[in-house]
Amino acid sequence: MTSVVSSQAMYCFFSTPEITPRFRVRVQSGSGGGNSKVSPSDSALVIGEKDKKFGGRIDSWNASLKCGIKKKSVKDVISSDLDVLWDDGYGTKTAKDFFEGAKEMIRPDGGPPRWFCPTECGQPLKDSPILLFCPGIVGVGLALTLHHKALGKVFEVRCLHIPVNDRTPFEGLVKFVEETVRLEHASSPNKPIYLVGDSFGGCLVLAVAARNPEIDLVVILANPATSFDRSQLRPLIPLWEALPDGLYNALPYLLSFVMGNPVEMARVNIEYRLPPRLQIKQLFQNLIALLPHLSDLVDIIPKDTLIWKLKLLKSAASYANSRLHAVKAEVLVLSSGNDHMLPSGDEAQRLKRTLKNCTVRYFKDNGHNILMEGGVNFLAVIKGTGKYRRSRRIDLVLDFIPPSMSEFKQGYDEVFGLLRFATGSAMFSTLNDGKIVKGLHGVPNEGPVLLVGNHMLMGLEIYSLVPEFLREKNIMVRVVVHPVVFRERQGVSSPEFSLADWMKVMGAVPVTASNLFNLLSTKSHVLLYPGGAREALHNRGEEYKLFWPDQQEFVRMAARFGATIVPFGTVGEDDVAELVLDYNDFMKIPVVNDYIRDANRNSIKLRDKSKGEVANQELYLPGILPKVPGRFYFLFGKPIETKDRKEEILEDRENANQLYLHIKSEVERCIAYLLKKREEDPYRSIVDRTVYRALHSPLHEVPAFDP
Repeated sequence: MTSVVSSQAMYCFFSTPEITPRFRVRVQSGSGGGNSKVSPSDSALVIGEKDKKFGGRIDSWNASLKCGIKKKSVKDVISSDLDVLWDDGYGTKTAKDFFEGAKEMIRPDGGPPRWFCPTECGQPLKDSPILLFCPGIVGVGLALTLHHKALGKVFEVRCLHIPVNDRTPFEGLVKFVEETVRLEHASSPNKPIYLVGDSFGGCLVLAVAARNPEIDLVVILANPATSFDRSQLRPLIPLWEALPDGLYNALPYLLSFVMGNPVEMARVNIEYRLPPRLQIKQLFQNLIALLPHLSDLVDIIPKDTLIWKLKLLKSAASYANSRLHAVKAEVLVLSSGNDHMLPSGDEAQRLKRTLKNCTVRYFKDNGHNILMEGGVNFLAVIKGTGKYRRSRRIDLVLDFIPPSMSEFKQGYDEVFGLLRFATGSAMFSTLNDGKIVKGLHGVPNEGPVLLVGNHMLMGLEIYSLVPEFLREKNIMVRVVVHPVVFRERQGVSSPEFSLADWMKVMGAVPVTASNLFNLLSTKSHVLLYPGGAREALHNRGEEYKLFWPDQQEFVRMAARFGATIVPFGTVGEDDVAELVLDYNDFMKIPVVNDYIRDANRNSIKLRDKSKGEVANQELYLPGILPKVPGRFYFLFGKPIETKDRKEEILEDRENANQLYLHIKSEVERCIAYLLKKREEDPYRSIVDRTVYRALHSPLHEVPAFDP
């Protein structure tokens, strides 16, 4: 049967004969097991009287596609890439929108459980994988409301809607989802299928994964209800059955605080850059606007439905737990530290021990409804944990999704904001005629470009360099980093979304020859540090000294693709911190030296011992004393073209070595220039910069010395 779906969640398919649907539309009965496939010629959007106000948007969307089809093929209509700092819509939708959408969708239509595609998802990128979302006990299917626009760019999103009066047993729901998974796998066997389960939906997707170990699945669990046996709610089921209807009307207000954190829900759209006073004011206004909608829970999940769903939850948890041993899928668990409904923190650790391929991320301030609360950008979490891929194996270059504007703001304001404020980086570059100018005008806009420079202590300069390229030139710089960044942390029971995760969101890749090859072949801007960990973890008295290998590792690779090499130098670490305990000091301390050796015993060695001390650096955390911050300075030297010298560099190693030594000397020249010129900067101190900012301009416009 063809279903009438709310205006907030229309099926996304085409009704024109000129184009094949981007996916088959199926309306399946969870109770009867039947299904009907809607062909392109028979498909239609059915809009009720209350939905006519949305009809224009849907009609115009389809009409725009029809117009495009007249001139372009379907292949050309679907985009294959996203712009840097694209709009992912995060912060434009809140929990209030969820309640408003849910109220529309709970109107009884007598239909079975079904899949729908929210209109906010729009058209995904070419070759995007499918994402099937299974909701919690509310069953509406709109818990991803905050993330629809972002997810819809990189996934074909379908959400499961379980009508309020539906009484399909758990095994019936499992078979319903399973049939969709198998059909999608048969249609695209080389693509992964993403199963996202929220609370009760977590049990559902785990059950499907256990029954289909041969299918390539990526399972994402948000506070899964597999721990329902240990929940505080389970003993209350008999009490709720005996609760008079009049008293039940007050229950949703209690449930709203148990199932989620209203404060976190209310802060979704609050800008971090706002002054604290304005943040508190907006938070209060959002809470006031949200509270009236809590009473809608009485209609969204009536008493008899709640009792049925809790019993369904009990059977779901039992079914899923009995089959965890059969789950072979890649699993990501998001657990909340403030979940008053389920012991989600403990359950995440249990699942990590039980499942064969399980990653956990812990969000200490969030409640049970983690996908509807602030501080959790769902797509950023998927990207940061390395779970986004379009084929059986992840390709860190081709599968990379550039950061959105909201990710940029969250990453570089909230995560790295304090460091960027403290160091107030000043950027300089060199034009082709040799003139040094303020800003990045001298760095080519067109790739491939290889930025080659020196590491400061602990690589702190990266967190200023990458955002400045995004802000000033709208260019994504891909940083090649030590592979240890990509290793899952061992011995951490509740790992939070970390600095390393944010580096992956912002495009960092492990430093390997294949990754450098792939980045240059796609005409990327690549940031490379030949000195690697040895420079970043240098000893006392070695500030601004280069520790480069003897071999010209990157020059021939750059020449192969005709890349432009831009040498650069950076200074300022001695203005931020003093190194008091280095590697040599730690190796003299008993117990500590054994700990460092043990931690590095199984670490990845990037270079063999024949390449000098740069190959032997063990990883450790140096002892530093912070200073009243000074300033970071960057100077990008004159670009070096290789496309006209490709043959002489590739065929003659001596020519390649001469270019390598020239690049190294240019980096040293840039460092020397900055060390001298920074003495002329009237705003080298954070105190002077803060006063200037308060009176004149934002951080990036604080002047420095005249080049």
